[in-house]
Amino acid sequence: MKDRFGIDWSRVRSSQRASPQGVPFWSKPQLGRRMFFRHMASAVGGYFLLPTRPMETIARASSHTRGTAKNVIFILMNGAPSHSDTFDLKEGAWTPAAFNPTSYDDIRFPQGLFPNLAEQMDSLVFARSIVAWAVAHGVGQAWVQLGRNPLAGLSRISPHIGSVVAMELGPQDDPKRVLPAFLSLNSSGSDPQQGYFPTKTAPFYVSPNGGGLGNTTHRDGQPRLETRYGLLQQMDQELRGSDDLGPEVAENAELNVAARTLMYNSVVDNVFTYTAAERTRYGSSNFGNACIAARNLLRARLGTRFIQISIGGWDNHVNIYQTNTALTPAAKQFDMGLGTLIADLKSDGLLDSTLILAMGEFGRTVGPLNSQAGRDHYLQQAALFAGAGIKGGRAIGVTDALGATTIDPGWSQDRPIKPEDIEATIYSALSIDWTTVRHDDPLGRGFEYVPTTEGLQFAPIDELWG
Repeated sequence: MKDRFGIDWSRVRSSQRASPQGVPFWSKPQLGRRMFFRHMASAVGGYFLLPTRPMETIARASSHTRGTAKNVIFILMNGAPSHSDTFDLKEGAWTPAAFNPTSYDDIRFPQGLFPNLAEQMDSLVFARSIVAWAVAHGVGQAWVQLGRNPLAGLSRISPHIGSVVAMELGPQDDPKRVLPAFLSLNSSGSDPQQGYFPTKTAPFYVSPNGGGLGNTTHRDGQPRLETRYGLLQQMDQELRGSDDLGPEVAENAELNVAARTLMYNSVVDNVFTYTAAERTRYGSSNFGNACIAARNLLRARLGTRFIQISIGGWDNHVNIYQTNTALTPAAKQFDMGLGTLIADLKSDGLLDSTLILAMGEFGRTVGPLNSQAGRDHYLQQAALFAGAGIKGGRAIGVTDALGATTIDPGWSQDRPIKPEDIEATIYSALSIDWTTVRHDDPLGRGFEYVPTTEGLQFAPIDELWG
């Protein structure tokens, strides 16, 4: 049974079994159970309100940014993929022959599971030394989208990473910009939103199906809409010009105008309209449809800078290798969609200015399968990066023979990579000062773009660029 934070405590307890090596999964201090319960205590007991570090010590502390990206495509693999079967392949008696493990220089990769991505290996970097903070789905998913502990007090007003991007950079600098800077594709709508930031930085939710944007026409037709909209503008003109009604009225009027520009707009509609042949090439799936939309958004330059795509199906506690269930269908959709997207962006010349990141909220247990022929929740995980000038065909970090623990972090901080480091990497790639501290938050505490957690100082993963 889950609590209000999405934590299934029966799953948390089941994840505490010993590994095939006889070592508890959370044996290391940085992986300890105490850490997870400390975060819980923080949220319940008020620990999160204590000062962490002086604001003056972090403002513009070390803010050299990469500045190689104009856009981001963040793929959230909801349910948490098995890292040792995907981005950090570990072979054993459990490995299906259909995975066809193949060597690409120093990288072992499940070519049979991801044949299209294998063809793009020269563009891919796998970060294998990532360790999540928690193994509860709701907490982990929110953590990677906020770049901070979602149970902490300030996180209640914290914006999604995409909203920070929208706030800092706004829409693309193009006269055709009509779409919001932050689009979320195939989301349930329950993900973190803009926090205390303005509404215009909120995610714009779309579930593309190839038939246009949808809900952008009036039931009485365009002429009638034009008449009614004109009357509304006349009636609201005096209100919008008043200084006594606060910024909310002006913001609402701005949103009205923005929404109106999306209606009966063939340019916008074309972004979300595509042929049956395109859908087939991208895998004929919801994820494939979202990848086509992402490609079209970047081609059209209508304002969107941060695109999040959600793809579920990775919570494989049972029968993970059974044909056409669990891992296989999710992997096929992911492979065809992302592999084709990368190929198209390369062809367009857009990959060099687009940072692509794919990851789940945590990893899964390693070695032999559990009693239900599946894998349970686990802190060690891996992620895929591409684009924005990243030097591909490599892996960052090394884990042990089973993928149970990091033995070489492979980057400057000489410790496991955390979600906050990935957040800093996204900002750095976009020329956003990741050490920024804003002083406009309603709690008056100062809002750090990249916060401190467990006393760690976070940093961009510069090794992605070679």
